[in-house]
Amino acid sequence: MEHKFLLCVDNEGYEASLETRKLYEKIPDREVERYNQVRIIDESGEDYLYPCKFFAPVRLPMQTKNKILERAV
Repeated sequence: MEHKFLLCVDNEGYEASLETRKLYEKIPDREVERYNQVRIIDESGEDYLYPCKFFAPVRLPMQTKNKILERAV
């Protein structure tokens, strides 16, 4: 599974769950994407749905992704 990360650019109404300017891991879920939602592992450590507009896509070098994922375990 390819790991993708998104940058939080808005957290209005979800201040306890999301931090702006922070990277979050995206969980693939085609069903929710049809409704402009995205599944994210948030501050609770669980995956929840949030509006797509809260996030911006980012491209990370493979080496950086690997370092992030190593620390997540």
